[in-house]
Amino acid sequence: MAEGLRERKKRQTKQLISDMATGLFLERGFTSVTVAEIAEAADVSVNTVYNYFPAKEDMFLDRMEGVVQRLARMIRGRDAGESAARAVLREIRGHVGAVSPAYGLMAGFADFVRVIEDAPTLKARLYRVQQEVRQVTVDALREEAGAEAGDPMPFLVGGQICWIQETVVEFITGEMLAGRHPHEVSREALGLLDEIEELLGDAVLDYAVRVG
Repeated sequence: MAEGLRERKKRQTKQLISDMATGLFLERGFTSVTVAEIAEAADVSVNTVYNYFPAKEDMFLDRMEGVVQRLARMIRGRDAGESAARAVLREIRGHVGAVSPAYGLMAGFADFVRVIEDAPTLKARLYRVQQEVRQVTVDALREEAGAEAGDPMPFLVGGQICWIQETVVEFITGEMLAGRHPHEVSREALGLLDEIEELLGDAVLDYAVRVG
């Protein structure tokens, strides 16, 4: 369905506010920037800013919904004969091998992380996002495996699948903060994924295999 003029203008305004806010946060730090300053930079009113972003944290972490749903999408999109964990490993390898910004493999990612490290409210928000990722992933596993409500396996396997991603992200973040080149970190992260797969047992690697 084609995007209407009103919807396009709203999307563009929201993106402009987010871009202006992110630029100011990267330049001066999250806590030092006011909503009024963001509104001025975007040439909109303070009320307009709040209409699009209920909290200041939303302007810096405006792509978190995609992050929350990422593992569930990988699981639901697995190939015939492929398990949930193997699909996630394949997909993450693809992103890492492609030096994807989705996993922090880009110039400027270290600056983004430093803003978060200096802002307790952003760190708290990311913790909540991490909990949402786990719940959405477990729900997707339960649905895809056809597991009963009391079956603990989706929770157990979902925790391991989240651990895969968390471990890779933690490694990449540390290396990027150390000033490493994204392509070098990518190669090492691929090796780490191989080691992760070796550590996982068959109960995880063979869970929720897609039939047909």
